[in-house]
Amino acid sequence: MDPTSGWMRLKITEKRVIAKDTYWLALAHPEGSALPGFEAGAHVTMKMPNGVNRPYSLCGDPADTGHYEVAIKREANGRGGSISLADGTQVGDWMDVSAPVNAFSLDAKAKSFLLVAGGIGITPMRAMLQQLQAEGLRAFKLVYLTRDADSTAFLDELNSEAWAGKVMVHHDQGDAQKAFDLWKLFDKPVTGCHVYCCGPQRLMDEVKDMTGHWPSSSVHFESFGSGNALQTDDREFTVELARTGKTVRVGAGQSLLDALRGERVLVPSSCESGTCGSCKVTLLEGEADHRDFVLMDDEKSQHIMVCVSRACSAHLVLDL
Repeated sequence: MDPTSGWMRLKITEKRVIAKDTYWLALAHPEGSALPGFEAGAHVTMKMPNGVNRPYSLCGDPADTGHYEVAIKREANGRGGSISLADGTQVGDWMDVSAPVNAFSLDAKAKSFLLVAGGIGITPMRAMLQQLQAEGLRAFKLVYLTRDADSTAFLDELNSEAWAGKVMVHHDQGDAQKAFDLWKLFDKPVTGCHVYCCGPQRLMDEVKDMTGHWPSSSVHFESFGSGNALQTDDREFTVELARTGKTVRVGAGQSLLDALRGERVLVPSSCESGTCGSCKVTLLEGEADHRDFVLMDDEKSQHIMVCVSRACSAHLVLDL
């Protein structure tokens, strides 16, 4: 790792399609050196060929530091990062990768775990399965919800005998009548059980609603900005930088962080999905459109996460 930048230069050693529009990649040190260790739930930030940074959960075995594994869903209507990684890379290419960061770790005090994944949200859960299986001390169950078999990552692996009784894969075929009944999982809180959920925004919203009677500290979400991407009704706005008096225009199809970068205003960032908190900036004036998963309600009038949040008002003033 370059100590001055915090990035590692890793090589793509394997790449393959594991489901419809879903790609699995392995990345390793060019000299075969061990990579920084991580625990299940961790993610790395990767610099895409098109220049943007995107976070991806590490989905491999945390005990294996010889390489990192990530899996991505190519989102044709996304912000361009997944398309760049899916279409613009091949085995042998080099990637700039950050050290692992974990804001979704398995709680050390939990007695058991209920993991709920939707679509590509299986990635952190796959690492959790391997870590918990190796630990062999606490009960766990994974419920994996997808549209159909063709779009289900790691399907053969998860349906194997190794996970019998611990993993349930459910396909709804895009039919609301065939949707999995989540309420039966959350009807009665289980003492000592912690819930981990990763997937589409609608799934996370449903789990959040259904676990309102569970202890809040026992329910965990990994979003990577699901639902926080640029939206069709986003409007242009301006930002004044209080320390210099400079005004920056943020386009309707542009993130605030990218607009600041375009003006060479450096703000610390990592996940770029509103989950890690590293890009928090003091908000001096204006009303923010908060799209992060970090700020508490009492912080939202005075801070903004510039990687995903925008403006409700036409103008913001930031302490930059």
